[in-house]
Amino acid sequence: MVSIIAALAMPIFSGRLSVDDHSRACAGMMYVYPVVSRRAGGVSVGINLNPNNACNWRCIYCQVVDLKRGGPPPIDLPRLANELDEMLDAILVGDFMARRVPEEARRLIDIAFSGNGEPTSAAEFPQAVAIAAQALANRQLTASVKLRLITNGSLLDRRNAQAGIAALGEAGGEVWFKIDAATEAGIARTNSSRVKPASVARRLRTCAGLCATWAQTCLFALDGKLPDEAELAALIDFLANHRDCLRGVYLYGLARPSAQPEAGRLTSAPADWLNGVADRLRQKGLTVIVSP
Repeated sequence: MVSIIAALAMPIFSGRLSVDDHSRACAGMMYVYPVVSRRAGGVSVGINLNPNNACNWRCIYCQVVDLKRGGPPPIDLPRLANELDEMLDAILVGDFMARRVPEEARRLIDIAFSGNGEPTSAAEFPQAVAIAAQALANRQLTASVKLRLITNGSLLDRRNAQAGIAALGEAGGEVWFKIDAATEAGIARTNSSRVKPASVARRLRTCAGLCATWAQTCLFALDGKLPDEAELAALIDFLANHRDCLRGVYLYGLARPSAQPEAGRLTSAPADWLNGVADRLRQKGLTVIVSP
C-alpha cells in the first residue's frame, strides 16, 4: 500500500473540484475519484466499477464519453482497497480539502458506487461494498459518512446485486434508484432501455426491502419540450404508489453536458417548473429534495 505521506505528495491532487466536473480520472486512479456533489452537499468519494465505460443502459443525458453497452472487466479488489485508503487519507489527514475543494463544500459526505456504468453489474460488487464499509469502520466514520449506491435498478433480480445491496443496508447505507420515467415509451426514450414499468416496480420494492432507498429522477427538455402531462402524471403516480417503500425522491435537472449523440437536443428544465413537480409529489405524501 502507498503510504499516507506518499499519497499526500502525489501530483494527482491538484486543481479545484466543482459540481460542474465529475471526471473519473481527476485523481489518476483506476477505481476511485473525488467529486463535489451538489445532491450530496459536499465531497463524495466515488467508486467506479465500470472503468471500461460499459453500461447496460444508455441514458441520453449521460456524461460518460465513449459509453458502450456491456459489463465491467474483473475488478482488482486489492487495488480498489488501496486506492480508497489513499483517497480517504488524503481527504482526512492531508490538505486535500483546503487545496481542492471550495470552502463551502469541505466536508466528506459519502462513498458512492456510481462511475461509468451500472455498479451492480460487477461480479465483485458485494466484495467492493465490504471494502468500502470496512474503510469507514477503520476510521470510525460509519455513523457520519454514508455508503451510497447509485443504480438503474435493472439487475435487482440477480442474487449478486441483492447480496451487495443487503450488505450496503447492513452498513447503514442507502440506494439512489433511477426512475426518470414511468411509461415504456418514456423509459425507452430517456434510458434506451426496454424495461417495463412493472419490472421497475418489482425491483424497486426488492431494493427497498434490502436497504433504505430513494428514487432519483432527472427531468429535462428534449427538443425544447418538457415531459408532457401524460408522462409527468404517470411518473408522479408511479412514485406515489411506492411512497410506502421510498425514503423520498431526489429530483434534479441537467448539471453537466451530455456526452451522448442527443446532447444537442437537451436543455435544462426551469427551476420553477422542477419545483412545481416537487410540489405535486409532496402533495402525494413524498419527501422531495430538488437540485435544479
